[in-house]
Amino acid sequence: MGEEREDPQKLKKIAAAAYDYENDPRWADYWSNILIPPNMASRSDVVDHYKRKFYQRYIDPGLVVESMSSSGSSQSAKPSASSSSSSTRTNDQTRSQNSGSATRNSGASATPGPSPSLRWDRQTIQFSVNAWVFIVAVLAIIPLVPTSLSNRAYRLSLMGTACSSLYSLYTLYGKPRAWNLQALQIYFQSIIATKDFIYFIYCLTFVTSHLCLKFALIPVLSRAIEQVAKFLRRNFSRSTLYRKYLEDACVWVESNTTTLSILSSHAEVVLGFLLIISLVSWQRNIIQTFMYWQLLKLMYHAPVTAGYHQSVWTKIGGTVNPLINRYAPFLNTPISAAQRWWFR
Repeated sequence: MGEEREDPQKLKKIAAAAYDYENDPRWADYWSNILIPPNMASRSDVVDHYKRKFYQRYIDPGLVVESMSSSGSSQSAKPSASSSSSSTRTNDQTRSQNSGSATRNSGASATPGPSPSLRWDRQTIQFSVNAWVFIVAVLAIIPLVPTSLSNRAYRLSLMGTACSSLYSLYTLYGKPRAWNLQALQIYFQSIIATKDFIYFIYCLTFVTSHLCLKFALIPVLSRAIEQVAKFLRRNFSRSTLYRKYLEDACVWVESNTTTLSILSSHAEVVLGFLLIISLVSWQRNIIQTFMYWQLLKLMYHAPVTAGYHQSVWTKIGGTVNPLINRYAPFLNTPISAAQRWWFR
């Protein structure tokens, strides 16, 4: 009977292990948003664990995923009776010997040490920058803020996201092994399809332009909200303040990351058309428009964003193509040429 009860889970685990994660754009987005140290990200058991969690979330909720345990937990879980009793006696002796010194040093020991969640590691730095980006971006889109302050907040939020993305690329991929053409080419091939690199180029495109499009802050805000919510849930889940005021919002954000990604992809495509429209104004920037459409092409093909952008362009094609065929068939030739460049 026990084997029969275990068979469904065994089959689910086999199916999860055989699933084609690399061709699922949701997996690339899911994995890129997991904040773990680089040395753990290279371990196969850690990757397999998060693949099973991804499979449980998106494919089969009935899959049971066991929590990861430390390597030494199995050894410390079965102490002998003699060692247990001896350790108890040792602890009693230690407490009796240190009781006097604890009283004498009460003044020095009254000051608590730093909280582990406040250590300035990579995740804390990223959280601080993204929280700052979120605050500044909200300040930039509030209508009542003066124009000069709003424009400055707009550029500061883009610069903060660019710095955050660049720092994430450095911590995950390091720097090129050498500063020659071949080494740089290999390095950029390894990072060009990552979400951090795409956001870095995205922010760089708008922060260097005199054109101020507040609509460009939608992807920036979505990224900042995701990163802040994940950090708060992982590090402050036991905090009373978090449970009272922030838990519901953070849970909603983490359960709707796909919705935020879809919103960002729609905003990114709309920005491309806004830049084309801006070419007829005095604020036109042909180089910026061309660079941004190259970035949109990269987003269409990169695994971390391809699923969302391809869905947007499919909707646009389903709406626009019948109208062009009916009212402006002469546009089919230039559209076909643009599509050849797009898919090349």
